[in-house]
Amino acid sequence: MANPERISPKDAYEKSNRGALLVCAYDDDDRFGRLHLEGAISFTEFRSKLPSLSKDQEIIFYCA
Repeated sequence: MANPERISPKDAYEKSNRGALLVCAYDDDDRFGRLHLEGAISFTEFRSKLPSLSKDQEIIFYCA
């Protein structure tokens, strides 16, 4: 597994507009509800989608 790459907020925004999956890394749905960025999914939702994601799907994790 490759080491995670840090990217700027601008790059994250651009990549999410091109199809990258933006995931709030908090494992707490209440915290996600208060702190998520527009277009992001919760970590809980990410886990449920994981089996159906393509291995080529770009994923951006963030903490707000």
